[in-house]
Amino acid sequence: MSLYAIGDLHLHFQTNRVPRGQLKDRIWKGHEEKLRKNCLRLIGADDTLVLAGDHSWGRTLEECAEDFQYIMELPGRKVLLRGNHDMFWDANKTAKLNKAFAGKLFFLQDNYVTCQDYALVGTKGFTFEGPFYLNARGKITGWDEEKEAHARKLVERELARLRTSFEAAKRDGCRKYIMFLHYPPTNLLEDESGFTAMAEEYGAEQVIYAHSHGESRFHDSILGEKNGVLYRLVSGDYLKWTPALLF
Repeated sequence: MSLYAIGDLHLHFQTNRVPRGQLKDRIWKGHEEKLRKNCLRLIGADDTLVLAGDHSWGRTLEECAEDFQYIMELPGRKVLLRGNHDMFWDANKTAKLNKAFAGKLFFLQDNYVTCQDYALVGTKGFTFEGPFYLNARGKITGWDEEKEAHARKLVERELARLRTSFEAAKRDGCRKYIMFLHYPPTNLLEDESGFTAMAEEYGAEQVIYAHSHGESRFHDSILGEKNGVLYRLVSGDYLKWTPALLF
């Protein structure tokens, strides 16, 4: 019973609503088939695959139907995290999604799921991404303070959702955690955040995140071990469409 993760699939079997970069960049060419083959090679029926957000460009469940069918046909148990582009997912209706896809997909928010003796907890997360103001040398000298203040409110909302997940798992006797986010746990201005603090508070062994795709974004946040927590980026293009083995 192994655990794998990958994010940012950006599927679009039923919609043309796709950014030009995804259509033109070589890393995205045939990425669906590359991922499918790698999953079939690596993942067994008893394994778990966490998809860390941005599953589909579809805006409704109807527009996502073929994308979900593709995901359901991947091997193993599939656990989905909400991404910033997942317009089909109403944050207040996660339970409804889990009822509709019972036995096929599990949607991770305000809840948890177990894998071996670990509780998998997670939420979309959020982090301030600018605008940043740069000098001639490319050093950040300021930022949009109004948008940064708004970002703080979104971060607090996501932290509350994440704590709900941790507390639900803790009440049920779980003591080992792996924490999932879509957004990175810190932004370019931060060495730590509410998300890193919560990971340390509950003793999460790993923090897995996506969202930072495109080579210029791969090092936007923490990579590697920090304060006893292992931070890993699992964006699909970063992993070259090979799911990361977490344990």
